[in-house]
Amino acid sequence: MSASTFHAERRAFRAGLSGEATALTIQPGSFRPITLTTTVPKELVHRSAVAEVLLTDWERVDDTRFVLNAQWPRGHSFFTPVADGYHDPLIACETVRQIGILLGHAEFGIPLGYQFIVWDLDIAVRPQHLQVGYRPAALSIDVTCTEINRHGRNLSGLRFEAVFRRDGHVVATGGGSFSCMAPAVYQRVRGDRRFDGDWYKLPLISPAAPQSVGRTSPMDVVLSPTGESNLWQLRVDTRHPVLFEHPVDHVPGMVLIEAARQAAASVLGRSSYLPLSLANEFKRYVELDSPCMIEAVRVPVQELGDEQSVLVTARQDGVVVFTSSVSAGSHGL
Repeated sequence: MSASTFHAERRAFRAGLSGEATALTIQPGSFRPITLTTTVPKELVHRSAVAEVLLTDWERVDDTRFVLNAQWPRGHSFFTPVADGYHDPLIACETVRQIGILLGHAEFGIPLGYQFIVWDLDIAVRPQHLQVGYRPAALSIDVTCTEINRHGRNLSGLRFEAVFRRDGHVVATGGGSFSCMAPAVYQRVRGDRRFDGDWYKLPLISPAAPQSVGRTSPMDVVLSPTGESNLWQLRVDTRHPVLFEHPVDHVPGMVLIEAARQAAASVLGRSSYLPLSLANEFKRYVELDSPCMIEAVRVPVQELGDEQSVLVTARQDGVVVFTSSVSAGSHGL
């Protein structure tokens, strides 16, 4: 189903409803009533598994503003609660990623099959509204597009800001920017870097001790020790069902963000902590078959308070490919 068809059918069904739908009015074979919740089509956020789709709906306000809805589960196989009961801020990063792709396809006309290149992505959370409750977190997200770049009539890039609200309270703010590329252009850019067939059978190196990087399972560790303090090799597990949710020809951005979170945990000596903010910049593709080194240094914080900050830098073949600034407060261990 195309984005336009999905919107048309959704609007037509809403227009046909009179009053609130109930179980007694639902007929076999009929559309779902709008009072029930579903996810957006997984193709519109570049996910293979419906279980990994976080967005549930969206509406256009005007040419630059949109309202989206999302749901964060109480439990997730990878985005597990952190610091004794808070939603993982990286699920907010993934939500930002999905927002950009959804708007690109559904509202700005980028055809399915085009490649999205994320240049930066940031998130900052409000801990007082981030606790895991007895129900999944239902979110309303106000999105403002601050830059809309076009090549002719076609969208070439987008920058947006997002405000996440939960029960009327701001729970997080964030945003990002991306550009897009036609399949033929992407093929020319990537060339022989594309992986086919047994792409997922790349060699796997040893993980760092999970608790030393804020994880409980070796499966979720994306850093491998080098013998040097605060320096690791990126551990690329192409079999991971969330980080490598579908075939790719480069290291996904969420793997690098997770590496930053884990490196910060090690530098701060925190086995469990709540990242208050993550500001990420993606400078180049990170290749799957070449070692990528992750370095982290603690950054002095000028303001008074208990906030700590870590700068994480990824290098491949001696070139900086990714940077992240991670901050943390007193939440957790």
